[in-house]
Amino acid sequence: MMDKFISKIKEAKDRGVEKLRRRGMEDMIMPHAPETAESYVIATDTSGNLPLELVKKHSLEVIPFVYHEDGEDRTCEDVMNFNGEDYYGKIKRGQIVTTSQITPQAYIDFFTPFLESGRDVIYVSMSSGISGSCDSARLAAKTLSESFPGRRIAVIDTRGAALGEGLIAVKAAECRDKGMDFARCAEYLEDCAERMANIFTVDDLMYLRRGGRLSNFVAIMGTVLNIKPLLKGDREGKIVTFSKLRGRRAAISALAKRYRELVRNPEEQIVGIVHAACARDAEALAGMIRAFRAPKELLTVPYEPVTGSYVGPGALALFFFGEKGIRDEK
Repeated sequence: MMDKFISKIKEAKDRGVEKLRRRGMEDMIMPHAPETAESYVIATDTSGNLPLELVKKHSLEVIPFVYHEDGEDRTCEDVMNFNGEDYYGKIKRGQIVTTSQITPQAYIDFFTPFLESGRDVIYVSMSSGISGSCDSARLAAKTLSESFPGRRIAVIDTRGAALGEGLIAVKAAECRDKGMDFARCAEYLEDCAERMANIFTVDDLMYLRRGGRLSNFVAIMGTVLNIKPLLKGDREGKIVTFSKLRGRRAAISALAKRYRELVRNPEEQIVGIVHAACARDAEALAGMIRAFRAPKELLTVPYEPVTGSYVGPGALALFFFGEKGIRDEK
């Protein structure tokens, strides 16, 4: 009787896979995982914007970014207890916040205990297109390969940030826990990065100007005319503008429209919304997402302070998986 039960499960799974193939969506099928699991670490950084609850649930290791505020070095390792309203309110009133990329030595210190315990590491990194930390991690991995020739460190450039990075780290943990081997998991995560949509809008163009994304003239004129850009992470993980709209409401609706056009199999994925002290706008966007086609889970979190300092108060971002080439969509 148990054999018949197992056989029925396998038949149902095969029908589901065949359905995806007929729809031309083979890239959404998770690679087969072997029966025995390897012992390897999934690591990421605080830019991934994951709630501590998810970090613990998936046994993720996290290295923190540092930001400098009020003359102090600070980190944020629990985004759900981070007072974003206060932090972004200070920035809006002129508070200057600076950030530091993670150094190669910091990565060496972070990775070494895992290697010493006999475990390999897959590190899910913030985009190399917006931070030098990914290259620091690669340099650390190369250095440690000389001291630990029998161990492996795979650095995955997500070409994203916030939940565009964090949700890929969750995928990594799920693959490991299902028994996928190290090499297949790293390969699958590269595919995930190709299919992750990182799209957002900002409330004040002047923060993008300070980050070198816009000229001073364009930022000033855009602010005067109430222009709200739609931005995305491109193929190289750099931030590019792909549309400009008049007014905040139009920009939020455009984010939802992007989801309707590009999402694939939302019922099988976690979709992420990240906001910088604009919870009502995040709720409005969430309502539009659910009204179209609700995902398996909709995760809404505040922007952690490092990435948030660059996009500024009022930034609103959406993250979901689509097809390969999603980063090239206009």
